[in-house]
Amino acid sequence: MVTRTALERREQARFAFEKWLADCPGRQLLDRIGDRWTCLLLRALSDEEQRYSDLLRRVPGVSQKMLTQTLRSMERDGLVSRRITPSVPIRVDYELTELGHSLLPVVDVISAWASVHMSEVNQAREAYDDALQENLEEDLRSA
Repeated sequence: MVTRTALERREQARFAFEKWLADCPGRQLLDRIGDRWTCLLLRALSDEEQRYSDLLRRVPGVSQKMLTQTLRSMERDGLVSRRITPSVPIRVDYELTELGHSLLPVVDVISAWASVHMSEVNQAREAYDDALQENLEEDLRSA
């Protein structure tokens, strides 16, 4: 009979948990939905089809690289569709799919929750930062 140390058992449990997380469908979708650019692009595309250049202007702070990566990931996940019109220059339009539109109410609920509770979150952050600062100052005094 093979015996394992506590460290080996903990390591095996950690590995099993990480594998479960990586394979969890909810985790995979939360990684996509929780991405800040995904939420902003969902909102930007909620009303109408948009050209790539329009999205770049409409979503403040997004780089060309991040816009391209996020749109590709959203297309891969079935949230947006891409239509290429051969012209000079080539025109590329994006629009939400039915699946993408079905995600908008979820984003709206999260946005509404944030609007209602942001002051509480800010208060909690300030209290945490103040306590952390006090602990650091106390540690410096006692050192």
